[in-house]
Amino acid sequence: MATAELASERESDYLSQLTMAAARYANRSERREGNQSVLESRGVLYADTPERVEKRLARLGADWAMARAIERTQTEPASSAGSTLQLPPEAFTSDALGLERLIGRNNLTPVAFLEEGVQVSRSVGRITISGPGGGHGTGFMVSPSLLLTNNHVLRGTQDASRSKVAFAFQDSVDGSPLLPAVFQLEPLRFFVTDRALDYSLVAVAPRGAQGEDLSLFGRLMLSEAQGKVLIGEFVNIIQHPRGEPKQIALRENQIVDVLERFLHYECDTREGSSGSPVFNDQWEVVALHHSAVPKTDAQGRPLSVDGAVWQPEMGEQQLAWRANEGVRISRVLGALHEVPLTGEAARLRDEVFTARLTPPPGSSAPPTAPLNGESATRGTNGSIPGTNGSQGWTITQAGDSTTQFLLPCGSASASMPRRPRQQLSWPRHPLLHRCRQAAPRPPAGRPDVASAVENDVDAALINHRVAQERPYYDRVADAAAREAYYANIRTGDGDALRRALTKLLAESHEPQPKYKPMRLVYPWVDLHKDGQLRSIYSGKDFSAEELIRADAAVAQARLARMQELLLLESTAGPVEFEAEFDALEASMPFNCEHVVPQSWFGKQEPMRGDLHHLFACEVGCNSFRGNFPYFNFPNFEEAVREACGMRESVGFEPEEGEGAVARATLYFLLRYPGQVGDVAREFPEDRLPLLLQWHASEAVTEYELHRNAAIAEIQGNRNPLIDHPEWAREIDFSGVWP
Repeated sequence: MATAELASERESDYLSQLTMAAARYANRSERREGNQSVLESRGVLYADTPERVEKRLARLGADWAMARAIERTQTEPASSAGSTLQLPPEAFTSDALGLERLIGRNNLTPVAFLEEGVQVSRSVGRITISGPGGGHGTGFMVSPSLLLTNNHVLRGTQDASRSKVAFAFQDSVDGSPLLPAVFQLEPLRFFVTDRALDYSLVAVAPRGAQGEDLSLFGRLMLSEAQGKVLIGEFVNIIQHPRGEPKQIALRENQIVDVLERFLHYECDTREGSSGSPVFNDQWEVVALHHSAVPKTDAQGRPLSVDGAVWQPEMGEQQLAWRANEGVRISRVLGALHEVPLTGEAARLRDEVFTARLTPPPGSSAPPTAPLNGESATRGTNGSIPGTNGSQGWTITQAGDSTTQFLLPCGSASASMPRRPRQQLSWPRHPLLHRCRQAAPRPPAGRPDVASAVENDVDAALINHRVAQERPYYDRVADAAAREAYYANIRTGDGDALRRALTKLLAESHEPQPKYKPMRLVYPWVDLHKDGQLRSIYSGKDFSAEELIRADAAVAQARLARMQELLLLESTAGPVEFEAEFDALEASMPFNCEHVVPQSWFGKQEPMRGDLHHLFACEVGCNSFRGNFPYFNFPNFEEAVREACGMRESVGFEPEEGEGAVARATLYFLLRYPGQVGDVAREFPEDRLPLLLQWHASEAVTEYELHRNAAIAEIQGNRNPLIDHPEWAREIDFSGVWP
């Protein structure tokens, strides 16, 4: 094929990418304007979906409680670490600063951010396609052998076979150019491409032109996990624009929209660089940059900077830029999973999904482990054609694909290096010592489950310390919030009132945090005014830190056991695994009580994590109550008694907290009609008078008012029986049972 024809074909591919990106951008104008309005009025936590925000917070070691607390703190830095949080320097972590950066409360970042940026930049190189129709692009190593770039950079094995990648093509600190290390691409060993998602994955020669070792340039870890970036966040792009020495667009690229397969981000630069990695502030790859979004005319044709219709021969620098588009890296990985490979090609592909820390020169590599706890194996649907030959694989894929994956047990955060942790002091709670001894050591080469739990402990203690600086209960502010919440509720008809409240509670229940009492219940929600936690059944006092660390010990032991079960996955099926997990939770419970037992609703969310019916409760009382429905014993002496209360086959009566648990149960009945009472063991309709009696006999306390306001901050909805105790007699509850 002639040189002009090859160049024309490449230009046509590029023009096609520009046109499709512009169309996608134009079709989302209304949504994007809405996102911008929310960003300006409320902030980055509210422009994206609650589910995505919750996952993003989790990857930062944070949660809604911490995020909402930071939003309400003073704006001036309050510690030598530069945080706006009321924290002593020794309690400050990079996770907290990352959350403040996300919210926009603080632009400070640890110096390690720059150091890590330098490290990841080593894996980014300039691709040069020589010969007819050649040019430049950017690519980055994603496994010890494979480089990722765009399909429109390397369209097939013919392009890749005459291409090279140069690492360290950049200037040194003193401004002089470094000597790049140049490696030949080896598509006959491995080449996979997908035009629809605009990615190509190709093998790189293990030795450079001057004998350099490819491993010296490391690789970027990729993850399918959600929550790596939100609308409104800023991303970083390391690139070789127009084939020039390596450059970086640092935090000047704001995410303005998240599509099913693409991200749109606006920036100050005129153009991007095809095949560049797009990073979040933790230097995780969130997208594969593949196209600029150009300004267009009424016919959708790209425009040049002077307003004329742009033509490829004008050069990329003459395009009038509006935004940039990247392919979501989770979608690239999902499609790659579905490519049917075998033998050596499958092994090379699987290395993309396998974590290996890049050792310094001269050291040996550590063992590998599945990235973020995810499985490195995947079944294929067999529907995509491939060619298998003795010299390698070439796969071409188009269209959408659906990917399912095993969720990790622990935290998936890949944030900056942390300082050494202080030795933990183990408080008086007896379960701490039992669980600490019970937790098995992880097998060699497996991730240490303790690190995931430590992230939760850090976040919980930050939540608690921030809470200590807040007013316990602001009566005036809460009265205003209560009035606004029920502004459209009308009384006078018991059935209509119940239906209206159920609708309101469901619609305002956003976000819907998952069940994690050490993070959401103990630090602030369930505190009494003296700063202590009090068992809802026995009235026994505990410090917040005590129960946080007790639950952390339980979580660590559970995770260690789950890890053992996963190792036996080949011999234990899903049913056996679920039974083992249920038994594990029953044998090692948290210090938290669901006043509506989890077995009554199958441990499903959002019921399981709904804070309105979660209370601090030591494990002894938790286990003693079990899933017995509440009951009023006329003769206490005939019942089995403990400090927690009384129990017989007919039910359980708590020693303390009858009014609070009654109001929490009534809330649950309103919020989740039909979930309780479908079997005889659960709370039957004929015991409704018992709840109403307990509710009437114990007035709403300041503790409950505080809980209600704190929960409303976190999950949006309120408990009507706390806000309006008088409604209990008016609401027609008959419709809440199946």
